[in-house]
Amino acid sequence: MEQQLQQRITPAARKPAAAPFPLPKNRDLYYAGAWHKPQGGYLDTVNPGTGESLGPCAEANTADINAAVAAAHQAFPQWSRTKPADRAAMLRKVAAILRANATELAMLDAINCGNPVAEMTRDVLAAAAQFDFFAGLVTELKGDTMPMGDGVVNLSVREPFGVVGRIVAYNHPLMFTAAKSAAPLAAGNTVIMKPPYQAPLSAYRFMELIDGILPPGVLSIMSGGTECGSALAAHPDVPYVSLIGSVPTGRAVAKSAADRLKHVSLELGGKNPCIVYPDADIERAITGAVAGMNFTWCGQSCGSTSRLFLHESIHDEVVAGLLKKIGHYKPGIPTDPATTMGAIVSHAQQQKILGYIDLGIKEGATLACGGKVPSEPELQGGFYVEPTVFTGVSQDMRIANEEVFGPVLSVIKWNDEEAMLEQVNRVEYGLTAAIFTKDLAKAHRTASRVQSGFIWVNNAGPHFMGTGYGGYKQSGIGREESIEELLAFTQSKNINITL
Repeated sequence: MEQQLQQRITPAARKPAAAPFPLPKNRDLYYAGAWHKPQGGYLDTVNPGTGESLGPCAEANTADINAAVAAAHQAFPQWSRTKPADRAAMLRKVAAILRANATELAMLDAINCGNPVAEMTRDVLAAAAQFDFFAGLVTELKGDTMPMGDGVVNLSVREPFGVVGRIVAYNHPLMFTAAKSAAPLAAGNTVIMKPPYQAPLSAYRFMELIDGILPPGVLSIMSGGTECGSALAAHPDVPYVSLIGSVPTGRAVAKSAADRLKHVSLELGGKNPCIVYPDADIERAITGAVAGMNFTWCGQSCGSTSRLFLHESIHDEVVAGLLKKIGHYKPGIPTDPATTMGAIVSHAQQQKILGYIDLGIKEGATLACGGKVPSEPELQGGFYVEPTVFTGVSQDMRIANEEVFGPVLSVIKWNDEEAMLEQVNRVEYGLTAAIFTKDLAKAHRTASRVQSGFIWVNNAGPHFMGTGYGGYKQSGIGREESIEELLAFTQSKNINITL
């Protein structure tokens, strides 16, 4: 892994990063209501936009995880007995702090994960919205009663699991770290968050800002790499573990959880289709195909619609419009508010994406645009890839079957609906899909046959608070951003009373 290539350093070697923006004062581990030096040492984190070091960050090892879990386990009884309305009030305070510090947190994400600062501001506000959303749902953690006859009362109640471990990805560091703690906290669990090892700075600052709002041990931040995540997933006192990440990592987490029969939720990768029928609104389809690719994030999004299925009768028109509209997205310095497309998170990921581009050419696809590292002098130190479109792609090619997690769009021409739908569903993934047609019956029919968990019709890209987000097949287990996520962090207990 890339982190193994980074230089391991000791606390004595730590030096403040020279940067024209504020960095968090704390780079250690946060648990038991305080900051702790990591027993696992420190690793450098970098600015993907420049390639420069941003300084050392804590690297939690198994001993560190054991200490954090012990603190969270100790805090759980009191937190679970805290009145739901009181828990909700604390979560709303967290939401207010996020909004008040959105600019600073967005800048930290821009310099540490490479996404444009303007979009990272929206990420912070989305995290705040999820805290408010789940705070408002605490009274919906209801059970049921069942008639049993005279002299007997039967009821069920929902109770939290205990310590929840959540491991999140690097494409939305602050939003995932903050927002994904909201539902389990609202349900009465204590939470240990593992932010992405590539971009942990916003997580540290988040904890600096909200320190003291939640009781000690209720929320912990444990940064680190493989050992940190594995120890959290395997710990016997963590009955629930959740991941946002790749399919291979999801399988590893699930295997580790299986040894203890843990509850798991997994939001994994995607190789998502965007289907355009010949009767579609062409301009809307072009806009949706571009938006669905998430070029702003360099395509580093599990929900990106990276396979574009175009009917042969409108193929050339859509491709022409697509290439023109993609011109809006030009790689730029992530901290510049005018930047429309940021940097790849790391050199290793950049090389992986370039490798897939080379593979697409070797497989016989036509490189319609992009495919190179930008030549602008100011970008030479960072990790950038141009927005890339391949035409002449067949579903048999690896670029049409494997998740690139980069700004690479594969265009597949079709003329037979049955054959097209078979190709759409042939991949192991099933996270999102987009369908463009003016025919409502056709939209319903296609949506029912596409094996994906989240489908847009005549749109692509946005999430909607309250609607369950999650995938079919290898794209995950469970649903998020809805009451389903909140209920998933509770277990049901039946109580039968003879009067």
